[in-house]
Formats: sequence, structure tokens, C-alpha cells
Amino acid sequence: MADFESEVLETYCPPVPLPPARRLRWFRLLATLKRNPLECWSDEFFREPIVKVRLPFTDSVIVHEPSAIKRVLVDNAGNYRKDPIQRRILASGLADGLLSAEGERWEMQRRTLAPLFARRTVASFASAMLEASERLAERWSALGPRATIDVAAEMTLITLNVLARTIFSDGIGGDYDQFRVAMNAYFAVIGHIGALDLLGVPQSVPRPGRRRLRQTMAYFEGIIDRIIEMRCRRLVGRPAGEAPSDLLTLLLRTPDPATGRPMSRAEIRSNILTFLSAGHETTANTLAWSMFLLSQASQWRARVRAEAARELAGPVEGLADRLIVTRAVIEEALRLYPPIAALSRVAEAADTLGGVAIRPRSLVVIAPYVLHRHRLLWTQPDLFDPSRFLPERRAAIPRFAYLPFGVGPRICIGASFALQEATIVLAALVQRFDMELAPGAQVWPLQKITLRPAGGLPMRLKPSVRDVQPALHCRTQMG
Repeated sequence: MADFESEVLETYCPPVPLPPARRLRWFRLLATLKRNPLECWSDEFFREPIVKVRLPFTDSVIVHEPSAIKRVLVDNAGNYRKDPIQRRILASGLADGLLSAEGERWEMQRRTLAPLFARRTVASFASAMLEASERLAERWSALGPRATIDVAAEMTLITLNVLARTIFSDGIGGDYDQFRVAMNAYFAVIGHIGALDLLGVPQSVPRPGRRRLRQTMAYFEGIIDRIIEMRCRRLVGRPAGEAPSDLLTLLLRTPDPATGRPMSRAEIRSNILTFLSAGHETTANTLAWSMFLLSQASQWRARVRAEAARELAGPVEGLADRLIVTRAVIEEALRLYPPIAALSRVAEAADTLGGVAIRPRSLVVIAPYVLHRHRLLWTQPDLFDPSRFLPERRAAIPRFAYLPFGVGPRICIGASFALQEATIVLAALVQRFDMELAPGAQVWPLQKITLRPAGGLPMRLKPSVRDVQPALHCRTQMG
């Protein structure tokens, strides 16, 4: 088992779909995929390590056994390429970027971008992250007590602000709220999985929402072109030592350390869009879920606030490393609501996973949402219990049972950036505010590429208090 019985008296079961007792039949599966893919996972997937599912034209193998996951993503990763659905999604503006590039192109981009996400560089961004948090807290304070805000939208805005202060130091241009709305539309369209995808119909056949996607991409391309043009003008005639030390400068000026080849303009555009989309959307969702979970768990909220009061008064250097309880809350939110709920691969050649024969062209699915709640790997997996990730217990979690950022050579390059940002922002806001759900608000996880609260997260701001309220009884909302 990956954890032990919680010593925390307070228990809370966050809202999730109730797994159907049996697999969904074909037509109901299609309807559910369109509405919310999370609701497709039947009970057996949370109990069995490997499950075979027959699709119309191929086998699908659902893998949630750690050693088998390691084989797919690390030991025999060359045999498992991205499947057509993932390639279709990533082709929507990201085809030339780090997230979707393959082979030598990926290796070149990874080498070029690695210095920006080195530990020392990420640590240097802590002050900017804290400043963005303090500015947001001041704006919230000006709203007055009992003001209602959409925490999901607010977290999107602050993560955009952090990007503008760190890896895009000239800003992103335009209106942040307009950008947020456009990003929601972008993920909603590219995240749609329909019958054409499952049947393997060629991508040349139009999918629903293509016109809307073209309009959204035109908006993003306009922003990205302005970012590039502004920076190019700023860099003219400037020596390397006087150029801003951020992602844009790396993309525009830094050649591949191994080959000396610079990135193409298409690669630069795709990587900017990657960091503007995946770089803020996933962190924003993690923060929103963390704040919701703390609103339902008064004892953990009190522990985070006490830690924040102590550590935020100290030096900024090493701040994120000292926020141990806060980091555990972030990691537990990532377990319960992983930003990327599922990933898939196609087997090139025959293989064996956990004693199960894998035929060529089989679809292999690994779903962090299911993996992180699997009955064979976690004790009381549906409970919110950050103590799983405190130092004395963290090492007991199997390495391949927890994959919020992926694993192997293609692990998310921005993982340390995202964890530091989320930890600092959460501590700074919880120190100053209590929050409660707005009356009548219904919280429900919705999978649209990323895992977000459906309809936002309306919450009331309250002056912070140190008194711990009575523990909540375990409850899971079912749909």
C-alpha cells in the first residue's frame, strides 16, 4: 500500500462521479465522452491493475499497474508512440513545440529550454510569484468582506500574471480576462473526443468546432506575433548580458547546445503557445482545486495558515522548500484532480505488460485520475488527506503510482516551476483569506483536456480566522 491510515481526525471526500458498476455500452459511452470523460470509468478500472477493452477496430488496454506503467513510459517507451487522438489535439497549434515534437526535434528543444527550468533559475522566480500573490490579495481585500469571486477565473488570471513577470517579462499583451475566455474555448474544442476519433477516421475529415478553433487560434497567433515582434525590437543591438533572461530570449537567441541550430519561427510560436496554455492552465486548476479543498477542511486550512504566517515572514530564498504542509496540500490536490486526467499510446510492436499480451497497434491508456484513486495502490483513495505527502510518508508512495506531471524522459519540463508557483500563491492567499462556497454552488470536476471545476468555482471571501471549526463528516457527491 502507498500510504497508512491517516492520523488526521478531519475527513472529507471531495466530489467525483460515482463509477458505474459495469462498463458503458457503445452509444452511452459516446454520449458520456462528449459530456464528461471522467464519468466513463467503471468500477473495475479502479480495482483491476490491467483491463482489456475491445474497441471497434483495435484493442484498448487500460494500465494502472506501476511496473507496467514504467515499461510503457520509460523502459520500452520507444515502442509506444502518441496515438492519433493525442496527435490531433497537439496539432492544434502545438505541433512544432516541445509538448508534441518527436525525435531529434524534441531533443533539441529540450536541451535549449532546460536552462530556464534549472532549480536555481526557478528559485529566482520566487519573489515575482510572491509579488503577484500580494497584488491579488490587495485586490481581493478592496472588494470587501463577503464578496463573491470565481476562484477558478481568479487563479487563471494570477498564473498569467506570474508568466508575465517571469518567463515572459515583457508581458503577454492584450486583456488577461479575454485571454482566459479564449483559452477556455480552446481547451473545450480540442478536448472533444467523438465517434470519429474512436473509429480512427482520418483527421482530414472535419470535426465539430473546427471553425471556432480557427478563430481562437487566430486570436492566439496575433498575441504571439506581437510578443515576438516586441522582443525582437528590444533585442536589436543588445549584447547577451543586457537581454532579458527569460523564455523569449532563450527561444530567440539560444541555439541548440549540441548542434548550434536555432529554433525555427514555427517552433518558437508553438512553444510560446505551449507555455501560455499548458503553462498556466494546469497550475490555475491545481490552485483552484487546492483552495476548494481547504475550504472544506478547516484543520488543514489552519495548518497551512500557521505555516504561511511563520515562513512568509522569513527570507524569500528557499521559501517554497519551507512550505512543507502547503506543498503537501498541493500534491494531494494533484492526486485527487490531476490536471491531465488521461494519456494514451499506441504499441508499435508486440509486448507484454504485467503478464498481459499487447498486440501491435493496441491502444494503451494510463489515466492519472484512475491511477491516483486505485484501490490496490492507495488507502482510502477518495479522502482528502495531504498527510500522504508529508516527508515522513511521501517515500512510501510507489514512484509510478503518482503521475501528475508524467514520468520518464518527457516528464513536464515546468514541473518544478508549477509546484513552486502553486505553493507560494496558495500560502500567501490562505494566510489572508478564508473562503466558503457561494450559496447554491455545485462543484463538479469536468475533463476538457485539463481537469477543471465545471462552471467555475464561486466562493465568498471572508476575513481569515485562526479558530479551527469542527471536523467535517466524509461525504462524496455523486452524479
